[in-house]
Amino acid sequence: MICFEIKESKGNDGNCIILRVSYASDKITSLNLYMTTSTDTLYNNAISLLQQLIATPSVSRQEADTALIINTFLTSREVLTYRKENNIWAYNAHFDDAKPTILLNSHHDTVKANPGYTRNPHAADIEDGKLYGLGSNDAGGCLVSLIATFLHFYERTDLKYNLCLAATAEEEISGKNGIELVLPDLGELDFAIVGEPTLMNLAIAERGLMVLDCTAHGKAGHAAREEGDNAIYKAIKDIEWFRTFIFPKESELFGPIKMSVTVINAGTQHNVVPESCNFVVDVRVTDAYRNDEVLTIIREHVNCEVKARSTRLKPSSIDKNHPIVQAGIAMGKSTYGSPTTSDQALLDIPSLKMGPGDSARSHMADEYVYVDEIRNGIDGYIGLLKQVL
Repeated sequence: MICFEIKESKGNDGNCIILRVSYASDKITSLNLYMTTSTDTLYNNAISLLQQLIATPSVSRQEADTALIINTFLTSREVLTYRKENNIWAYNAHFDDAKPTILLNSHHDTVKANPGYTRNPHAADIEDGKLYGLGSNDAGGCLVSLIATFLHFYERTDLKYNLCLAATAEEEISGKNGIELVLPDLGELDFAIVGEPTLMNLAIAERGLMVLDCTAHGKAGHAAREEGDNAIYKAIKDIEWFRTFIFPKESELFGPIKMSVTVINAGTQHNVVPESCNFVVDVRVTDAYRNDEVLTIIREHVNCEVKARSTRLKPSSIDKNHPIVQAGIAMGKSTYGSPTTSDQALLDIPSLKMGPGDSARSHMADEYVYVDEIRNGIDGYIGLLKQVL
């Protein structure tokens, strides 16, 4: 007995035809033939989508319009979507609860336009192979490449993993209404690919961030007499500790934790010994420690009062032997530790940061991404996932 099933799905991306042939035999159970969207179509649609996103202002907390654009793009291709605040997510057509799930995540919010722009930041012009515009490189190119990759695999029935696509908000401000808001709604996730510009190399670790507000307490007095307890002098001792302390454990990728005193304020007038001195410390935590461990060590060594603004932005890493990392290495990609933070910091699963574009172009005036980087990004993501799916 031979059973045939033919499914044809028509959409704006063209046709996706699936032919499944099942044989009543102990040796051959099925034959699957997929005719998926061409890379050219995926690429052209990705460029068009990116131009729409660039043309639509989406500064963090003001991403409603770009969320609508992304949602419309997906639903017009018969993808079932979900929305919470300005976050959009979707799953592959043949989602299977019995399979693990890969998260494909990037953001559609931007910083404010750099004052040095000489071009309209929302013009989305293509010149000399460069697509200009705010958010083109960070992280629009990554986002549209991941969306194209998701659509490439969307109708497949033979995947080893489910795919969850999440286009999220408020990444640039590490806001609580971005990926953190929707993570409980996404279900159980096995690992993630986070789209950020890395020249398609593999950022297998990322520094965490803590900002500390420190206060040295003294006692006010007249500067002309031996009165008071100068809080500035007390702060100096702690500031010197922050400058010189080396944590016992070092990261293989990042080396030591870096602590920098970046702001200091004290005193009210020249003849009054200050009773308090406030200073701010920027702490870049490596994958050798958890944020709470670092905070505990700091409090054990300094005399000032230490308050962390947040411990949410955790260091992150993925084992170099993880199948998705090994797939990238097999493709000739290099691995490194990223000094910048992203939505990886809010994930509690292994995550790989990877995407088209160059981190050095992020937030700069006249930001751009090469259109060829988008094509290579789509090809690269598809090639990477083919090895594990």
